[in-house]
Amino acid sequence: MKKKILVVDDSIAVARQLGKVIEEFDDYEVIGHARDGAEAIKLYKTLNPDVVLMDIVMPMMDGIQSLRTLMRVDPQARVVMVSSVGGVGQKVEDALRLGARNVVSKPFEPEKIKSVLDKVFVEG
Repeated sequence: MKKKILVVDDSIAVARQLGKVIEEFDDYEVIGHARDGAEAIKLYKTLNPDVVLMDIVMPMMDGIQSLRTLMRVDPQARVVMVSSVGGVGQKVEDALRLGARNVVSKPFEPEKIKSVLDKVFVEG
């Protein structure tokens, strides 16, 4: 059975690119896309994904605020933050402190994404 992924990114192009990468993996599937953190919380509650791939920088409710809320909703949530290279160092540290399982950087490297997703499930 495939593991369900919720992609959270305000850029449709980035979300599509990430979706294409994930769909190449036999054991994962994208089940939804949220454009901001508030939508991510709603979709998390209704779709019950196995993993959330969440952009750090988004309008309205950013990834850090959303992560904080999501961890209150479900302390066992598996969240992997997606970061643009550079300029978000403190936010990456904050995300990991708040409960994110890992961080992947844009531009995406399929092998890295697969490795991070697999690691999230091995670690529980």
